[in-house]
Amino acid sequence: MSLKHLAAFALVAGIAIPASSVRAAPDAAAPALVPTPTLDGRLFVGACYQPVDRSPAQIAADIAIMKRAGFTMVRMGDLSWDSFEPAEGQFRFEWFDRVLDQMNAAGIKVILDVPGLPAPGWLHKNYPGADIVSQDGARRHAASRYWDDISDPDYRRRVTALAEAMLTRWGKHPAVIAVGYDNEVGSSPMSYSPGVKQRFTEWLRQRYGSIEALNTAWATQRWSRRIADWDSVDLPYGDGPGPNERNLDLHRFWSEQTVAALTEIDAVRARVAPRLPAISNLWPEAGNKGFDFLRSWDRYATFGALGFYPGDALGAAFQVMMMRAGSPRPVWFNEFTAGGGGDYGTPGRSRMWAYFGLLTYSQTFLAWTFNSHLGGEEQSLFGLIDHDDRPSWKVDEFKRIASEFRKVQTLGFPRQGTPPVAIGYSFQTNWLLTPPPGPNTMKQYFVGNYQDQAKAAFQPFFEDNVDAAVIDVAHDAIDSYKLVVLPSAYVMDAPGAAALRRYVERGGTVVMTGYSAKADVTGQWFDTPLPGRLSDVFGLRTSAFYRAATPLKMTFDGQTITGTDPYYEVLEPAGATVVARFDGLPDAPPAITSHRFGKGRAIYLAAAPQAALLGPLLRSLYGELGIARGPVTPAGVVARTVKGRTLFVNTGSTPANVTLPRGGRDLLSGSAVGGTLRLASYGTAMIE
Repeated sequence: MSLKHLAAFALVAGIAIPASSVRAAPDAAAPALVPTPTLDGRLFVGACYQPVDRSPAQIAADIAIMKRAGFTMVRMGDLSWDSFEPAEGQFRFEWFDRVLDQMNAAGIKVILDVPGLPAPGWLHKNYPGADIVSQDGARRHAASRYWDDISDPDYRRRVTALAEAMLTRWGKHPAVIAVGYDNEVGSSPMSYSPGVKQRFTEWLRQRYGSIEALNTAWATQRWSRRIADWDSVDLPYGDGPGPNERNLDLHRFWSEQTVAALTEIDAVRARVAPRLPAISNLWPEAGNKGFDFLRSWDRYATFGALGFYPGDALGAAFQVMMMRAGSPRPVWFNEFTAGGGGDYGTPGRSRMWAYFGLLTYSQTFLAWTFNSHLGGEEQSLFGLIDHDDRPSWKVDEFKRIASEFRKVQTLGFPRQGTPPVAIGYSFQTNWLLTPPPGPNTMKQYFVGNYQDQAKAAFQPFFEDNVDAAVIDVAHDAIDSYKLVVLPSAYVMDAPGAAALRRYVERGGTVVMTGYSAKADVTGQWFDTPLPGRLSDVFGLRTSAFYRAATPLKMTFDGQTITGTDPYYEVLEPAGATVVARFDGLPDAPPAITSHRFGKGRAIYLAAAPQAALLGPLLRSLYGELGIARGPVTPAGVVARTVKGRTLFVNTGSTPANVTLPRGGRDLLSGSAVGGTLRLASYGTAMIE
C-alpha cells in the first residue's frame, strides 16, 4: 500500500497514523489500516483452545461440542512454541494442519497466535542471553512462564523465524482470520544481564547524544552521582532503590524493547500475510514491566485486545476503553471470563459480562479456557469442559450467548463511533508516580494511586452512561472530542502540551486537575511557572499546595460539595476566572478556574481527581458542549441506547429495578415491559 493510499485510508477511517511509522515503511500493510470486511459488523463467540493438551479423538469430540454450541471462533497456537519447533529450526506443523482443517470444516474461524512467549527450553540452552538475570546478578532459569528476555537479539531472531514459518504455512488457510503475537507481552521480568546493560547504554546514547546531556537529564549532580563516560552507566534497579529520572528511562527502555519485538513480528505479517489483521492478547499494565500501549498501539494492533477478567464494573469499563484507545474499531476479548483460578464459575455471570462488553465496544468473546487443564500451574483454573471431558453447564451458557449474539449483531452491535469525551492517561506518568522501593519523596508528595485517580475522572461518565475514551493525548488526535479530561497529568511533555494547546485554541474544552503538569519529559520538575508548558493556556500559576485537616468543601452551582482527598493547590489566577472557591480554608482559595484561550476554554480543578468534586463540574458542561447523558439507571446497572433500542445490564448479584420513560418490549425475552423494568441478578434486557 502506497503512502498516498495509506493517507487516504486514514482519512476515511479517521485513524491518526504517526508520520514516523508511515515513513519507515510506506508500502507495508500497517496493522491499524488493514481492511477487515470479513470481521466488520459481526460478533464472535468461542474459546481459547490448546490442542497440545488433547488427543486426536478428544480434539474431534471438542470441535463437535463447539459446533453444537454455535461457536464461531477459537484462539490457538499460544503457549506452544516447542510443539511447533521442538528443536531449533526443526518445524513440525502437520499436527496443527489437521486441527485447522477440522475447525474449518466446522465453520469455526481461528486467531493464529505466534507463541513467542514463553520461549522453549532449547532456546534458553542455545542462547543463554535470553535468560532472566535478577538485579542482584543471579541467573534465573525459566522456572516460570514468560521468564524470557525479549530484548535479546537471538530470542528476537528465533521468534521472527517462527512467525515467518507459521504465517507462510497458514497465512492463507481458510480458517485463519487473524494473527496474534506473544501472549500477555509486557509481563516478563526486567533482566540485568551484560547484554541488557549494553543495549540500555546504547539506547541512552541514541536518546541523549552525549554524556553531558544524560547527566543533565538524570540530575546526577545530586548526591554526587555524575557519570564520567558511557562505560560507567549502570542499569537502574527496577525493584529499587533509585531516583525518578533513571527509573522512568528504565521503563521507557523496556517499553520500546517490547514495542520493537511486536513490530518485528508484525513486519513478517505485513510481508507474508498482509490480509490478516493483528489482534494480540496484550498486557501493557503488567506489574513486572509493562509497556506504553497508548503511545504505540497502531504500530502492531488492528484491534485492541485483552484478557478480560473483570472485578468491579467501573474498573472493567476503564480497562476496555483503554485497550480501545483512539481506534474507531471494536475491542476483542481474546481471553474472556468463564470460571477462573479456584472459581468454577457463577451461572449467568459470563453472559452478563458479555453484554457488558457489547456496551463497551467489544466484538469477540473467547472463553478461557475450553478444557480444564489436568496439569501445570492452571490445573485449578476451570474451563468449559470438566477435567473428565464432560461439558459443564458453562457450555450451555456460552451456547446461549452465541445464539443471542447472532440476533444482536443485526441490531447495531458491535458498536462503532467515537465517544464524546476523552480521559487523558499516561503510562509515563504512572511509572513516575509509582517509584520503586527506597528513599523517594515522591511517595510523600503523591500519596494517591494514579490509576484510581484516572478512574475517578472516568466515573461520572460511567455513572451517567456516557462513553469516554481513554487515550494518550500526545498520540491520538483529540479534535473530535467535545471534552478532554486530564486527571493528575503529572508529566507534561512537549507533544502533549502542543496537542492540548492546539485543541483549546481551536475551540476545545479541557478540564485538568491538581498534580498536573509538574514534571517535564525527564521526570524533573519544571523551572517555569506551573502548570508547566500550559500556564498561559489555563491563565494561572500554581506552586503552593497543602492538605486540609478536614475534608475539602466547595460551593458549586448553589450546592455544597464535599471531597474525599485533602490535597489542594493554591491557584494564582492570571486571566482565569474563579468559578468556585474552597470553603473553610484560609483566604478561601480558588477551587475551580476557567480561562478562555483562543476559541476554547481551559478549566482547572485545584484538587486531586475525585468523583465527588469532578462529577458536578463535568455534568455542568454537558448542555453547552452537547454531551447527551445516557439512560438513567440505578447503581450497578449500565445502559446504552443503540439505534433506538436501549440495552440494560445489571452487573450486580442482586435484582434491580429501572424506571423507564415509557413501556416497550424486551427483544431478548420477547416480553412486554411497563414503566418499571425488573432485572434479575446479572440480568439483561434490550427494550424497544
